[in-house]
Amino acid sequence: MPRIALVTYDPGPVPSRDTDLPVLVDALTAAGADARAVAWDDPDADWAGFDLALLRSTWDYSWRAAEFSAWLERCAGLTRLVNPLDVVRWNTDKRYLGELAGAGVPTVPTRYLAPGDPADLPDGHDYVIKPTSGAGARFAARYTPGDHARAVRHLEHLHAEGFTAMLQPYVRGIEAGGERALQFFGGRLLHASRKGAVLAPGTPYDADKVAHPDLEPWEPTPAELAVAERALAAVPDPAGLLYARVDLVDGDDGTPRLMELELVEPNLFLWLHPGSLPRVVEAVLAAAGGA
Repeated sequence: MPRIALVTYDPGPVPSRDTDLPVLVDALTAAGADARAVAWDDPDADWAGFDLALLRSTWDYSWRAAEFSAWLERCAGLTRLVNPLDVVRWNTDKRYLGELAGAGVPTVPTRYLAPGDPADLPDGHDYVIKPTSGAGARFAARYTPGDHARAVRHLEHLHAEGFTAMLQPYVRGIEAGGERALQFFGGRLLHASRKGAVLAPGTPYDADKVAHPDLEPWEPTPAELAVAERALAAVPDPAGLLYARVDLVDGDDGTPRLMELELVEPNLFLWLHPGSLPRVVEAVLAAAGGA
């Protein structure tokens, strides 16, 4: 019987936001695994007692980066961690977008402003500022050229917290075509979804945001699949990937561009795609050596 830890976060007194987690635990248990949800920072967790530690919803890692990195190292030394340690480390810092662009992957143009860099902000178009370590639009905001003072305060906050900031043009294609999330599992396309724009004009960077508004099933186009496959092929050690989510938007020329590549803890949206559950279970069991 494979022993599988579905690694999550501790939500405290409120319900977990990972609604897929109990469904996946139950499905793996029904398939013959000893599966359980375990918070990554649980001091009593016996990681060596599991055959597989599957990162699922460690959604507080981005503001506990040093602690999470130390845990990753420790866990990977005790059991099989997926996705693999080196891939997860690479993906927790969104400067990977620059590497993918350098490898020829069509991406949303991105500049990086580290602490101490001047606030060199656009004056001819709307733009987005967000940290290189973040999830769920945390500390992200959209600005117009007239919002310079607010944007500078945002940068100052990120830099004071030790973050490098990402600066991207606001991609207006998202307003018509949305953002498409292509989910891969076990080396194959699992399903795809589309959501609306997250960042509304004037919304403060520290406001709570709906990370996946108006989510709906989506049939990816050949062009979207081609960009996703190029992005995945450019990942360090792509053969080690169990899961990946490729987030795409349309550029000004109407062609898909990579917004983000989620290899740490992407939401699977199984509640929207319940038919994908058997394939996920099969792939997880195989990774744990149970199938």
